Amino acid sequence: MPANSAEPGSLLVVTLVKSGRTKIGYPASLVSDDGVRLTVRAPWAAEGVRDFGFVRFEPGDVFTEHYWRDRWYAVKEVRAADETLKGWYCDITRPAVVRDGAVVVEDLDLDLWVSADGDTVLRLDEDEFAESGLADRDPEAADRAVQALDELELLAKLGKFTALID
Repeated sequence: MPANSAEPGSLLVVTLVKSGRTKIGYPASLVSDDGVRLTVRAPWAAEGVRDFGFVRFEPGDVFTEHYWRDRWYAVKEVRAADETLKGWYCDITRPAVVRDGAVVVEDLDLDLWVSADGDTVLRLDEDEFAESGLADRDPEAADRAVQALDELELLAKLGKFTALID
């Protein structure tokens, strides 16, 4: 763990920014930080239940979230209140910025879902990404976002996805 990092168990604030605005912010407990990857744990932070059809996020769910300072994604392991693994929700983001007790990530509209058994791998929100205009505003970031989604999808389909977070 870096010398200037918080101790495991410390509370951090995770902030997800989208289109220059805070989408959601919530407290999370630090699990580990090696200077490149930061891992936190937090309960489901939104109000009520969110049913995507392929998975339900609901009160009692616990997210173990992995953020990288050098990668264009975040991987969130999702477990039910009884600790049953639901799967992994991956946000395509700019690399995380970690400072002053906060983790800030910019959501780039692309997502990937990997079911607990690895059999279901879904690319999500590609329409939102296309409509976001990122490809026109910041073509390099748009390319990095698509590459990150492709990388995660390939790892999942090859059965090597969990090696990212082990």
